[in-house]
Amino acid sequence: MKLISYNVNGIRSAINKGFVEWLREENPDIIGLQEIKAQEKDIDAAIVQDMGYELYWYPAVKKGYSGVAIFSKIKPKAVRYGMSLNRYDDEGRMIQADFENFSFISSYFPSGTTGDIRQGFKYGFLDDVFGYMQDLRRDNSSIILSGDYNICHRPIDIHNPISNKNSSGFLPDERAWMDRFTGSGFIDTFRHFNPNPHQYSWWSYRANSRTKNLGWRIDYHMATQSLQNRLKSAVILPNVKHSDHCPVVLEIE
Repeated sequence: MKLISYNVNGIRSAINKGFVEWLREENPDIIGLQEIKAQEKDIDAAIVQDMGYELYWYPAVKKGYSGVAIFSKIKPKAVRYGMSLNRYDDEGRMIQADFENFSFISSYFPSGTTGDIRQGFKYGFLDDVFGYMQDLRRDNSSIILSGDYNICHRPIDIHNPISNKNSSGFLPDERAWMDRFTGSGFIDTFRHFNPNPHQYSWWSYRANSRTKNLGWRIDYHMATQSLQNRLKSAVILPNVKHSDHCPVVLEIE
């Protein structure tokens, strides 16, 4: 089974850049999207449904902002929208699809790059999502929390850890949260298979960063330990260019 997470930075923009054609060729079983920045009525959903996908959409209240979605060729047993916390749910931060043997979540963690207020909001989200995931695991031991975490975990995950040591997304408290989260029983599936540096999932539009591979790895599939024996492979697709992010892929048994 092929799972993909992809921050498309605007689904309409990505469609105009060939997203639908790429999706048809890549043919994942499930794809979680972040930053859709649209409602389902804003696109021609039939072009995706005709490939066999069911669409589950969770936009932000604010138009043209944030939002997540899941497209799945496997019908979920249930779909959960949000975390039951309005401050995050109004921004369309999380959607969960429950399948027979696992749950898949598409999540868009807040960015703190615009200043102290949003950085504080991000820290609040990190605290709350940690507790939320622990609560979920009491009833469901097999979870994949995928999406844009807006955090590089370790120096290997960022092109210049020294100059970015005070940058949101690589701050000590953010990285400590990642230590705590993975220590609580979640596997960074990409690092489970790929120990090598210079593999990123986001590049700034400035300074020709993508061509120079001056990137950050901030997109993840985090899987609970119970799924370890089902993990087959994990890769990043840096040559897919519908967004400033690229897709990240996980294959499971």
